[in-house]
Amino acid sequence: MDDTRPLPADPTRVGVRDVARAAGVSTQTVSRVINQHPNIRPETRDRVLQAIAALGYRVNNAARTLGTRTTRTLGVIASDATLYGPAVGIAALEAAARDAGRWIATAYSDASDEASVRDAADRLLGQGVDGLIVLAPHAATLTALTGAHPGVAIAALHTGPGAEQQEAGAALAISHLIELGHRRIGRVAGPEEWLEARSREAGMRRALEGAGLGVEPHWSGDWTAAAGAALAGRIAAAVRAPGGPTAVAAANDQMALGLIAGLREAGVDVPGDVSIVGFDDNPDAAFYRPALTTVGLDLAGEARRAVAVVLGERPSAAGAPRLIVRASTAPPR
Repeated sequence: MDDTRPLPADPTRVGVRDVARAAGVSTQTVSRVINQHPNIRPETRDRVLQAIAALGYRVNNAARTLGTRTTRTLGVIASDATLYGPAVGIAALEAAARDAGRWIATAYSDASDEASVRDAADRLLGQGVDGLIVLAPHAATLTALTGAHPGVAIAALHTGPGAEQQEAGAALAISHLIELGHRRIGRVAGPEEWLEARSREAGMRRALEGAGLGVEPHWSGDWTAAAGAALAGRIAAAVRAPGGPTAVAAANDQMALGLIAGLREAGVDVPGDVSIVGFDDNPDAAFYRPALTTVGLDLAGEARRAVAVVLGERPSAAGAPRLIVRASTAPPR
């Protein structure tokens, strides 16, 4: 029987039947296109998608869940979202999930507290998410989470190939300082319990040892600009001491920027007395004085890799880290 009802005037009330009628296909075909079924002719898929766009049809995710037994939603466990790295990581994961036809649901936790991370995972799994991605994890909590949910697909943003990118980027920062002529290079590492900090520290040490240079002096902070500023007095004293460092590599831009501010107050010139390099390519870093030399990662590619791992798909490699040279580094005096 031919359905000759007029199309709804209100786009919010458009249904699958309306799309099917406009596209000249069955409601089952519309459902298959919405759920990305592989066995649909390209011309049919295009016709359905054009009808969806023309009618302003909005997919009812709850209804689709009933039909596919999947929410098409990925859970993201995040912590310290006030820091630049985790904040842009969430944005990159949202974009990667959207490109894969998924959504994300985010739960925040204290990464240093296993119970907090497990609670976040339980809340997300209670919503029926199809897998979990852990952002900026601590080693212990990631292990505990995997053990607590053995049947759930879990990925971390900065482990596996992601850790290799972190190490390569950190080594790139040290290599830049060596190429400028620095031979006494200090480091400000992130919190040791963070996998991301471990990877960056490993990359820095590898580059120093590969060049036959010492791995001291060494300091550590908590990723914040305040931590970098708090270390400035000790680092200023080391720079002024005989045989002190002529360059310092910080594990992220926020600590590097805090360090530069603190060194300025201590009367230490950057880069005249000491060169400073950061990590993360924080957009604000270009507008400080001196503008910060830093390392950027292909975070979008890393997010796509994590999403693919959770979905059981073959992940593509992220792009190589890149060095952004600015005014905070120069040859030693």
